Amino acid sequence: MATIAHAQRVDREALLDFARTRHQLTLVTHRRDGRPQLSPVAGGVDSDGRIVISSYPERAKVQNLRRNPAASVLVHSDDWDGAYVQVDGTAEVLDMPSPEAEEGLVEYFRCISGEHPDWDEYRQAMRRQGKSLIRITVEDWGPIATGGFPPGREPA
Repeated sequence: MATIAHAQRVDREALLDFARTRHQLTLVTHRRDGRPQLSPVAGGVDSDGRIVISSYPERAKVQNLRRNPAASVLVHSDDWDGAYVQVDGTAEVLDMPSPEAEEGLVEYFRCISGEHPDWDEYRQAMRRQGKSLIRITVEDWGPIATGGFPPGREPA
């Protein structure tokens, strides 16, 4: 049986509900010359409805966002043929050892994996590793879509 493509426009809450349960993302930033730079990342949605991603200050995505905070994220389903959505927004980068970055990284972990068995150990690891937190404020998004044949074009 052929899969028929569909796209559903949703409001902000439905978008965030969709994204909260999906943690495989493709982050798009912009290189100095304007070309896109894509990164497969793990991410989540924080309590303020921002897309959150953990990284390191030296990574290209972080350096690109410091120069140009415009970002897009493709939120994938676990199943390759599952639904997906593109989210566009403005990013900010927070670096350890700032308290805001540390608490943001705790929330990042919680929204992806739940409770950590030892939060003191986790915080120490984030400080030791010099992590960065990317927070993307959602400004626009496409429909939640699935691939497949366009309606009326399914194979015979």
